[in-house]
Parts: sequence; structure tokens; C-alpha cells
Amino acid sequence: MGSNIIPSFFGIAVASLATGYYLGTLSNGDLLSRKKKENRKPTKDEILKKCKETAEATANAESEDEEETDDEDYDEGELSDEEIESLSLNDIPGEVRMALVIRQDLGMQKGKVAAQCAHAALSCFRLIATDPNKMSYNPELTKRWLRHGQAKITLKCPDKEKMDELYAMAISLGVNAAVIHDAGRTQIAAGSATVLGLGPAPKAVLDQITGELKLY
Repeated sequence: MGSNIIPSFFGIAVASLATGYYLGTLSNGDLLSRKKKENRKPTKDEILKKCKETAEATANAESEDEEETDDEDYDEGELSDEEIESLSLNDIPGEVRMALVIRQDLGMQKGKVAAQCAHAALSCFRLIATDPNKMSYNPELTKRWLRHGQAKITLKCPDKEKMDELYAMAISLGVNAAVIHDAGRTQIAAGSATVLGLGPAPKAVLDQITGELKLY
């Protein structure tokens, strides 16, 4: 009986080793296959597909953000200006500036003021520098302003009546002027005159218009 047990144990041991080796081979094969898949470079089509999915997801997220914040963050200005010939100002020496006059009675917050001032500055620049067909076009005065740092000054204006007075004075002196009217999307009523842009013009001339105003 003892002689039969030894071959049996030996056979079991051999079978176990063979089974373990076989399972181990399968396991290693799966690992190697998985590593190959992980290390495989994506194809051009796969990359394009991933980019497209990412772009669509980003666009959807931005669209949702715009829908949620449009009424709060979007700022727009409407321009009211009159083309004035400022060539006579070229003979006046000294620093050339742009003045941005801000109404105080509207109670605009700082972000709103900054946006409206940007509208006014750009409007003044477009009047004097971008279109040779405009009466207000004055490249010489523009160059003087650009050459010396594009100086701008922000000033306080108590109300619309005073702003109208400053606008009329600027026109009479040959200074380009642009009044920005808010579109009414945020904070204040639509059509409200928010900022008066003046110039670029020699400082000596601007001082005649805004000399009494305080810095913003």
C-alpha cells in the first residue's frame, strides 16, 4: 500500500505544478497584453475624436455659463458723438491727453466704470485715428498722443447737466468728444449717459474744459 501512495503523491505534485505554470502563463500573458494596450500610441482618428469630445464639452460648459451670467457681467455701451475738425489744435504745443469724465450721480460700481471708460477711450480713438474720411481724423495729433504714452485722465462729473455743458464746450474748442450711453444690461437704466470721452487734445485746451473737475 505504501508503494502505491508515493506515486500518487508524486502524480498530484506534478499535476499541481503543471496547473500552476499554466495559470501563471495565462496571468503573465494578460499582464503583457494589458501593458501593450496601455503603452500603445493612440491613432490619429482616436486623437481627433478625443479632441472633438473635449471641444464639445468645453463649448457646452461655456454656453451654460453665459446663460447664467449674461445679465450680470455683460457690459455694452452705445456711442453718441459729433465729428469735429481738430486740425487747429496741432499748433498748440505741450502734452496731448485724453480725458474721461465719469458721472457720479449714477452710482456705478468700479467694474462698470472701467468698462464704460474703455468704451469712451476707444470711441475717441476711432474718431481721430482710424478713418481718413472722417472730419475728425487727425493723424498728427494722434501720433503726438501715442508717442508720449497715450496719457489719459479720469475725472468726476456730478450729473448729466454738467456733462452736457462739458460736451458743448469741447465742441466749441475743436476737441473731439464722445458720450457713452449704457445699453441697460446691468446696474443702470438703458440710455443713461455714463462717460464723456474728450480728445486726444493738448492739455492746455483740455484744462479749459475740465479744469474745475476733481480726479476720479
